[in-house]
Amino acid sequence: MFVQVENTPNPNSLKFLPGKKVSKIGPIEILDKKDTSNELAKEILSLNGVRGIFLYEDFLSVNKTNNVEWSDIKHIIISYINDFYSKGNEYVISEINSKKEINLSEIEKKIVHVLETKVRPAVARDGGDITFKEFKNGVVTVSLKGSCSGCPSSTITLKRGVENLLGHYVPEVKQVKSI
Repeated sequence: MFVQVENTPNPNSLKFLPGKKVSKIGPIEILDKKDTSNELAKEILSLNGVRGIFLYEDFLSVNKTNNVEWSDIKHIIISYINDFYSKGNEYVISEINSKKEINLSEIEKKIVHVLETKVRPAVARDGGDITFKEFKNGVVTVSLKGSCSGCPSSTITLKRGVENLLGHYVPEVKQVKSI
């Protein structure tokens, strides 16, 4: 198996494409090995300097701290991914234990629709994700995950890209901020 590796706009995040399905349940971020029972996630999160992994349909992105070089851990991560799939695993994540239902207003539904159809695909290409948290007094709060979390250019992306796009499609939106 050949795992492709792509740089992201965040120098502390790399996108790993195994050429197989990664998440069957949609995007999920894991920041602590204690929060998962998944073998691959635990192995990667055990590496010195790894601060989180983000799993999407066909890729996973790994975030590291500043004090570790990619040359020290990239090949180990690739090895872990190869070993995981060579054992016959079809997905890294295939089920989730709980799913909360959220009741959204009409404006919030429009915001989520724009985020899902226009923003998330672009953000996913860079190894990250953006999810809606709340809309209050003209302000949309989102959560940035994966490569977008801690990315130096995420503030510019939020202000120039996401805020302008949401404001165009949903005039009630005046500002976008991340948590």
